[in-house]
This record gives sequence, structure tokens and C-alpha cells, in this order.
Amino acid sequence: MDLFDILTLLAIGAVAVTLGFGIRSLYQTDEGARSRSNKLMRLRVALQAVAILLLVAGMWWKSTQGG
Repeated sequence: MDLFDILTLLAIGAVAVTLGFGIRSLYQTDEGARSRSNKLMRLRVALQAVAILLLVAGMWWKSTQGG
């Protein structure tokens, strides 16, 4: 495994954890739950963008380096 593989797996894990917290927050009934859920879902979208960029960069790197 190279650096891109590890970073991609970490980013995908972060997306999954954030998604879990966001879904959990959807079902809470306290006052700040709606705002917290919205922030978590925005964070999830940003983390997904990072994961996609890492996937693309890793594929480009492996295609140019012959790995």
C-alpha cells in the first residue's frame, strides 16, 4: 500500500463516520440537533470531495509511475 491508498481509506472512513453522526443527529430532538445535522452533512460533502480528489490523484500517480 502506498500513501494514496492509505489517505483514500482514511478519507472514506471519515466520510462514513461523519455520515453516521449526521444521521444520528437527524433523529435527536434537542434544539441544536437540526443545526448540528446540517453542519455534519456539509462536512460530509467536503470530505467526499477530498476522497474523490485523492482517488483521482492516486489513479493519475499510478498511471504515470507504472505502479
